[in-house]
Amino acid sequence: MSENSEVVKSPSDAEAESERDEAAEARNHLSDVEPGAGCTEIWEHLSETRDGAAQD
Repeated sequence: MSENSEVVKSPSDAEAESERDEAAEARNHLSDVEPGAGCTEIWEHLSETRDGAAQD
């Protein structure tokens, strides 16, 4: 008889905190975009942000 088992690990506190930080950063980089903005406005915002960072 063979036994098959699967070990499920829960994320450590450091991993969970890192994931929360990444999610917050993902939300913050579009905080200047108006609610209801379309794809074009979002791409323009991201392009302007990228261009500004490249000039620094």
